[in-house]
Amino acid sequence: MPAPDTYDAVIVGGGHNGLVAAAYLARAGQSVLVLERLGTTGGAAVSTHPFDGIDARLSRYSYLVSLLPQKIVRDLGLNFAVRKRTVSSYTPTVRDGRPTGLLVGPDTTRESFAALTGGEREYAAWQRFYGMTQQVAERVFPTLTEPLPSRDALRDRIGDADAWRMLFEEPIGVAVEENFADDLVRGVVLTDALIGTFADAHDPSLLQNRCFLYHVIGGGTGDWDVPVGGMGALTDALAQAARSAGAEIRVRHEATRIETDGTRAEVTVVSPDGEHRVAARRVLVNASPQALAALLGDEPPAPAEGAQLKVNMLLRRLPRLRDRSADPRQAFAGTFHIAEGYGQLADAYRDAAAGRLPTAPPSEIYCHSLTDPSILGPDLAARGYQTLTLFGLHTPARLFAADNEATRAALLKATLAELDAHLDEPIADCLAVDANGEPCIEAKTPLDLERDLRLPGGHIFHRDLAFPYATADTGRWGVETAHANVLLCGAGAVRGGGVSGVPGHNAAMAALGR
Repeated sequence: MPAPDTYDAVIVGGGHNGLVAAAYLARAGQSVLVLERLGTTGGAAVSTHPFDGIDARLSRYSYLVSLLPQKIVRDLGLNFAVRKRTVSSYTPTVRDGRPTGLLVGPDTTRESFAALTGGEREYAAWQRFYGMTQQVAERVFPTLTEPLPSRDALRDRIGDADAWRMLFEEPIGVAVEENFADDLVRGVVLTDALIGTFADAHDPSLLQNRCFLYHVIGGGTGDWDVPVGGMGALTDALAQAARSAGAEIRVRHEATRIETDGTRAEVTVVSPDGEHRVAARRVLVNASPQALAALLGDEPPAPAEGAQLKVNMLLRRLPRLRDRSADPRQAFAGTFHIAEGYGQLADAYRDAAAGRLPTAPPSEIYCHSLTDPSILGPDLAARGYQTLTLFGLHTPARLFAADNEATRAALLKATLAELDAHLDEPIADCLAVDANGEPCIEAKTPLDLERDLRLPGGHIFHRDLAFPYATADTGRWGVETAHANVLLCGAGAVRGGGVSGVPGHNAAMAALGR
């Protein structure tokens, strides 16, 4: 058998983090090979045409950008941009028998709080609380692309004992209840602690706190922005940056085994041409910790479990709202919260923890095309078509194990019913139809994501998030493994999760000895 080709670095997985690592290493003059199992790069950060014969390119899985540092965009010269949403969120409710809602935006928040709660208290609490999180964001976010600070160093950097206690030491439910009195306002705050995370507000593990932290520190502001051209625009730009720097990318090439002695590694690869091997000084794995263990033949980590429903829709027009004071173009431009009052979130968690689908499934929606119509073909845009992306909470993978198809259908029906409760017309009446006459709607459960993307248990973060500081087993950058020349550059690294490129950057820095 001929000697395998040898590279400075082989990267297993062509998702966005793998492409970030490839671009950095290639720009540093290293020979780099990226191996991607699927026919295209991008992983979960892709844009596709999910509906037959319809010229709409949707961000199929991940859909908003907050955690991507501008440093990575600048360093790699990416042709990629984001746009700010005109509204942060709208949360419909019924008060005294009257449809109303809470609208959070640059010019509307104070007035909306007063109309909802009948006074200034909740608005003042909101200002104080998010003033605190913004100060934390300004101090923590820059550390994500630096070597991991110690816990004490991060606490000193934050420099606010109350903020440290609320975010890092006691369940976030304590802070929510101490600061806010209104159930709806409490729920809006709590949602950032639950997106992609199955936990109660008072979970002693603080899993919900870790999720909350990453949702409020992005960019040093906590803003969640719309990727112009869809999420695929980012990964297309990253693939171009990697190739332009000299990296080689091979799609439909699946790594099936890694053997290493700590200084040199060999990767077994299966491709349409058969099985072969490639050698490398280092291997960077842009896959889950479970996949990494399987490749190395190591003991696998604890199982992961996702807990979300992802729904993509294309509408002929936005639906009318029961709250006639709210403009649908404004309400859907930000995050449209559904069944996410504080009590509703607790009830949904209890239902799911007991093995039942939530009676009132909580979810949130946003309309990409209101901020960035470029994802629609010119004809669709001219006719007023819009996209909707729905993300459901508290639906752990275990609920779908017995019958994924039937449970998905039941959950989708119940979720849309909760949305319809706040609309003046059923959402089904607004759906576009594809070339086959079918409604333009698709739903993905955790088991669907596990099948399609090999996310363990459908967990969008690959595993439970970790606080962004060093512990006894994290290593200098949070990407190190038990093997000196094998690094984890996927979402399961410390400071992973979300579309950030941070694990890819940090694995490249570790590989370069920086």
